[in-house]
Amino acid sequence: MPFPEFDPVLIHLGPLPIRWYALAYVAGIVLGWWYAARLIKTERLWAPGKPPISTTQLDDLVLWIVLGIILGGRLGYALFYKPIMYAQLFTGQTLGERFELFQLWTGGMSFHGGFLGVCLAIVLYSRGQKIDMLRLGDVVAPVVPIGLMFGRLANFINGELWGRETTVPWAIRFCNARIQQMYGFCPAGDAPRHPSQLYEAGLEGIVLLSILSLGVWKFDLLKKPGYVTGLFLVGYGVCRAALENVREPDYGMPDFPLGLTMGMMLSIPMILVGAWLVWRAWNRPPVSA
Repeated sequence: MPFPEFDPVLIHLGPLPIRWYALAYVAGIVLGWWYAARLIKTERLWAPGKPPISTTQLDDLVLWIVLGIILGGRLGYALFYKPIMYAQLFTGQTLGERFELFQLWTGGMSFHGGFLGVCLAIVLYSRGQKIDMLRLGDVVAPVVPIGLMFGRLANFINGELWGRETTVPWAIRFCNARIQQMYGFCPAGDAPRHPSQLYEAGLEGIVLLSILSLGVWKFDLLKKPGYVTGLFLVGYGVCRAALENVREPDYGMPDFPLGLTMGMMLSIPMILVGAWLVWRAWNRPPVSA
């Protein structure tokens, strides 16, 4: 199946291109903000306790989280997948090379880096506002799959982060006129590949959102601090580790032992911490005040 002729730019506002990738971030943040506010306003989800923050505090938290996503995502990408960016700050031959780390428009964001950035934002905000960190995490965790879904769909539109070669009937050749014009060749080659971006949008986005929504709205898991956060960590870690088997490893990555990939190794700690949080919450009574 040929890759559609998607244009990564939705529209040009004068000299400013509005890209689908940027809109995916905006859509994920805005819808996540709305969903988190709905969780806070639905008092029965927290009863007999109360929501950990008000909607006004949520508005402040969103700014912290946005900074965590952008800074963590970019710095994490450079750390995990392209550490030469840090060296180029001091050894780059041109101004572009020296400041490549800050050129967000060239692409290169890591979920695990963004996740760590958001975790740091939650820790700092909870300490500053004297809020229970786990309960604050439980407000944020259920909304994350929304952003993941939009982000993976944008990856597909951009024709990036493709899957491994395959012979399945729905395989896609990530090569079209736009990609050839942009790079002078097709980085993915002409071989049919798994549309792993769509798999991730489905599992990390739709399926994980459904599981967390069931936990929140049907099983009242918000009443046990850390439960929803742990469930997210386990769910994402398992989905990502499994999908790494059909996703092409990032360029320049070494051959890790046991067939592991960087994505798998970064997801394993998430699964372990998440399992511990679920076990901890399971064995504790609901918050009563």
